[in-house]
Order: sequence, then C-alpha cells, then structure tokens
Amino acid sequence: MRQEECFYLGKIVSKHSFKGEVLIKLDTDQPELYDTLESVFLAMEHGLVPFFISRIRRHKSELLRVKFEEVSDEEGAQALIGKEVYLPLTMLPKLSGKQFYYHEIIGYQVIDKNYGPIGVVNGVNEHTAQAVLQIVHNTATILIPITDAIITRVDRKQKALSIDAPEGLIDLYLE
Repeated sequence: MRQEECFYLGKIVSKHSFKGEVLIKLDTDQPELYDTLESVFLAMEHGLVPFFISRIRRHKSELLRVKFEEVSDEEGAQALIGKEVYLPLTMLPKLSGKQFYYHEIIGYQVIDKNYGPIGVVNGVNEHTAQAVLQIVHNTATILIPITDAIITRVDRKQKALSIDAPEGLIDLYLE
C-alpha cells in the first residue's frame, strides 16, 4: 500500500502495558468509527507496513488502546512509539452536502458567485490559523478561507466548488 492511497489516522504515542499494547492518538472528530479495526498501516523506514490487531478498544476519548498480533512485549511496543498510523482511503466515511475531505477536492474547479470560474484547487494549507484553499489562476495563486459561509456548494459529479468570496478578496490576487 502506498501512502498516497491512505489517510493519516493518528500516531502511536505510548506503550500501555508490559504485554505490548500501545496507545494511538487519533486525528479524527469521530473516534468511534475506528473501534473495530482489524489492521492498520504503520509508517516504517521503508514505507507502510501492515499490522494486524488482536485487541482494540477506546481509551479515553481520542485514544485507541491496541494490541498488535506482531508485538508481544514492552520492547516491541517501545519501538513503535512515534510511528504514524494510516488506513486506506476507501475506509473514509462518505461525506455529503458541503462536507469534504481536503484530498478529495484537489483538481476541483472553483466558481465564485460574482467572478464565475476563478481556477482549480491545487492544495489546502492547513498550517494557518484558518485552513485555506490554494487555487491556481493563470500564474497567480488565490487563497480562500474554508468556511461554511464561503463554500456554498460541493458538486462531486462536476468536480466543482461554488464559493461566495468576501468582496475584494479575489481582487487582491488578480491585480
């Protein structure tokens, strides 16, 4: 499995017992969706490696307590601390309406209420206070905040995002 075919689920943050259990800190708003996993992929030195789960349960709200079949002691669990955990993209819950995954909208056409088509999404910058769409328009990059007020429609069939950008925002990039 290649990393491009997977999504980041979380990270192994600590060992939990002397029998090789680990705690995975989940990066999700819906941790209950992952209470019955049978396997995950761990990012190792040479790529993603499958690890099969013999026991799993939620630990507090955003942690999973996991016992991997391949790990039977503290030393084995210690070696996994800090490893990133991935699942295949096919395991993501389907979203509808205006909800979307960031990877899903790459390549979508962006259509503003006032400007019409303004470009194509080539990325999402999550490293700002507010996640923003990165839209390629000729040689310029337009940055549009991702908010419910701005994103008015997601058309998955046409691969298009309809937006209502605040007045003057698009002009900043096109002048």
